[in-house]
Amino acid sequence: MCACFSCKKEKKVAIVEPVIVKEEPPKRVKYGFNLDDFKVINDTIKNGESFGVIMDRHHVEYPKINQIATTIKDTFDVRRIRAGKSYTILASKDTLEKAQIFIYKHNRIQATIVNFKDSLVDAYTYKKPVKFKEKEVVGKIISSFSQAMDTLGLRPGLAHEVADIYGWTVDFYRLQKDDTFKIIFEEKFINDTLSVGYGKIKAAVFNHNGKDLYAYRYIADSIKNFPEYYDTEGGLLRRQFLKSPIKFQYRVSSRYNLKRRIKHYGNRVKPHRGTDFAAAYGTPIMATASGTVSESARRGGNGNYVKIRHNSKYSTQYLHMKRRKVKVGEYVQQGDVIGWIGMTGSTSGPHVCYRFWRNGREVDPFREKLPTAKPMEESLKPKYFDFIKPLRNQLDSIPFPQEKIVEEKEIIKQEIIAKN
Repeated sequence: MCACFSCKKEKKVAIVEPVIVKEEPPKRVKYGFNLDDFKVINDTIKNGESFGVIMDRHHVEYPKINQIATTIKDTFDVRRIRAGKSYTILASKDTLEKAQIFIYKHNRIQATIVNFKDSLVDAYTYKKPVKFKEKEVVGKIISSFSQAMDTLGLRPGLAHEVADIYGWTVDFYRLQKDDTFKIIFEEKFINDTLSVGYGKIKAAVFNHNGKDLYAYRYIADSIKNFPEYYDTEGGLLRRQFLKSPIKFQYRVSSRYNLKRRIKHYGNRVKPHRGTDFAAAYGTPIMATASGTVSESARRGGNGNYVKIRHNSKYSTQYLHMKRRKVKVGEYVQQGDVIGWIGMTGSTSGPHVCYRFWRNGREVDPFREKLPTAKPMEESLKPKYFDFIKPLRNQLDSIPFPQEKIVEEKEIIKQEIIAKN
């Protein structure tokens, strides 16, 4: 056997060339379409623009525009598109850039898609996936409820929802400084981060004058499947009449008073058979209960006014409106806007004079024992109590933030001490 170095076998080493794998860029999919397949045009409808004008600008011939409008009229009436609404056009990527898909955005969640890329024309509704997140908020009244909610960074929609819930039991004009509230509610998000409004309010509590006023959302009637708000004992918060024809941000400038003296008339007694709710000029006025409009006119000292007949016993009247929204014979539901705060007729400032009629006579609504809506059946209450127990515990466990209030003079005193 040869032992010389030159006779040793050489090891062969395989050299492997690195393989470069090119990753495909992620597809840009939106509204169910791969946006990379189109030229994407985002725009807003201008005043005076129609669907036809927009399509013509994007190279769609008028016979095709007419075909689209006729085919989809039962699903989407193109005549109803509104200025200020956003839209997206997906156009061909060739030199013509002809529109193939029109996406009309009703809001940040819902859109109507009109697809006329091929010979068939189709229109359908698209909704972005929405995630509901439960939120808790706690606040204290300093000036008004709406201001407190605004300070917490909450949009007006939530304040209006809470006002609707408590509209029968809480006079928002009478909320006092240091009254507190806690609310458990849902907030809606798309893409997990973009807030697009609020969902249902699950529970709330107002502490007013040292008394806790709880409200719980619950569906007692499984057939109608309509949610109502109930108190701790299962009593329905909704009443036949609202406390006020103004939602909030008002003041009672003059109450029902049959012995009122008016300086303008030589300090003589002139009965005031209504309750004056002063608010900003143009503030919406609501019907305090459902009923049929029996009068809607402008007359003398009443100015623009509306009268609503609720049943054979009760009617309400709303005076000095800037403008009326309803006509005689029209049926309105509780909370519907029937006009706006004005100064028509005999009035020295913007307000609505709210008159309450019982059996044909004007009475003080604040002294009336008003009927409630149909209460929860006793057989349903045990299940209701089980349902609200965890919500009650959750509300009660929400802590109030610890506030450290230091008076200005104390701050100055501390600065003087620090300098010395």
